Amino acid sequence: MYNILVTDDEEMIRRLIIKYAEFEGHKVTEASNGMEAVMLCRSNNFDIVIMDIMMPELDGFSACREIRKISDVPIIMLSARGEEYDKINGFELGIDDYVVKPFSPKELMLRIDAVLKRARGNSGISQQPKPNEVFEFEGLKADITARIVYIDGKRVDMSPKEYDLFFYLLKNRNIALSREKLITEVWGYDFYGDDRTLDTHIKLLRKSLGKYAKMIVTLRGVGYRFDCEK
Repeated sequence: MYNILVTDDEEMIRRLIIKYAEFEGHKVTEASNGMEAVMLCRSNNFDIVIMDIMMPELDGFSACREIRKISDVPIIMLSARGEEYDKINGFELGIDDYVVKPFSPKELMLRIDAVLKRARGNSGISQQPKPNEVFEFEGLKADITARIVYIDGKRVDMSPKEYDLFFYLLKNRNIALSREKLITEVWGYDFYGDDRTLDTHIKLLRKSLGKYAKMIVTLRGVGYRFDCEK
């Protein structure tokens, strides 16, 4: 059973999600605006948050930004718009998935399962200490074990999924990786999004890497390769 927070200013949308979530045995709390959602997150431990973007008092992006200050709870963002800008903005804030309205409630439940399965799988990684795995190339340094990246000595902040994607590319450097392989390994075999999510994160990652963005090579019709050969 999941403890879910559903945030949307449209009562009909909230009722629809609650109906399907409760049918599957989950506990649901609802909020009608971003301000209310932030306050609820401060006083409750939710397993996942479903957040609409366009809401009164505090929009979804602003609410997500405030929630991220106090919690790493997985967030799925809802939007009536599917513009790339909105997706990039959301992923930069650290959301876990993005669903465009109108959506299938059954698919949303599957996405919730997939996001939480990945989140709980990552939290279950062994905590046994081991030597840090570090990659260095010119002014680029990545401590894979500590999940820290430096460019010319300055630490670079990335979203959790950017780190996952970057470190997977690093560990498989100089190898051609298909889009399907990247989505399966980074997002999980049960990912219910589309491959545009991969493209969006590649764009974000290149932006974070600055002058080293060119090391992520696009392989037309195949996927990507992290090229670090001098």
